[in-house]
Amino acid sequence: MHLKGALHVHTTCSDGTLSIDQAVSVYAGLGFDFIALTDHDYLVRRGCYDRVNSLDTAMIVFTGLELTVFEKGYLHVNRIDGDHDTLYIFNHPAELDLPVAKVIERIHAVAERLPLDAVEITTKGFRTPEYETDEIDLPKVATDDSHTLMGCGRAWVEMDCDRDKDSIIRAIRSNLFWNCYAG
Repeated sequence: MHLKGALHVHTTCSDGTLSIDQAVSVYAGLGFDFIALTDHDYLVRRGCYDRVNSLDTAMIVFTGLELTVFEKGYLHVNRIDGDHDTLYIFNHPAELDLPVAKVIERIHAVAERLPLDAVEITTKGFRTPEYETDEIDLPKVATDDSHTLMGCGRAWVEMDCDRDKDSIIRAIRSNLFWNCYAG
């Protein structure tokens, strides 16, 4: 089955401006089949994602966290929870404002502590091709890292796989997807 999804979405559970319901509605309206709610770990309130269990939507809604990791400075890694599996994505490397070689060193260091499965090659939905290098031996995903309505739908992944959380995670981990960009 052909699926389209967003792997980095913020809501009012942390620093986003859209509620969970609003984010789901916006992405459904853009033709997305799944989204991953990845609010910041240090801002999420207990029970914030409880609303996901009672949503009236055909969309698959992952929950997760944007983890704050310290490795010679603060970095972000998305943890996206499936039904039985978990996906870890090194987020927005261009925002570190370091030479690519230094960022790659940090990615490798974090990979020794967390089971990294992929690296974002976008910043707020805009392509950062310098991170599409073979020196990063991980699948490269496009995300929009949306915090506002205007940020929704700038970049996403598409794949052909079964329509369930763990199949989506396996497709990303196996690099069986492609990146897409608006405009």
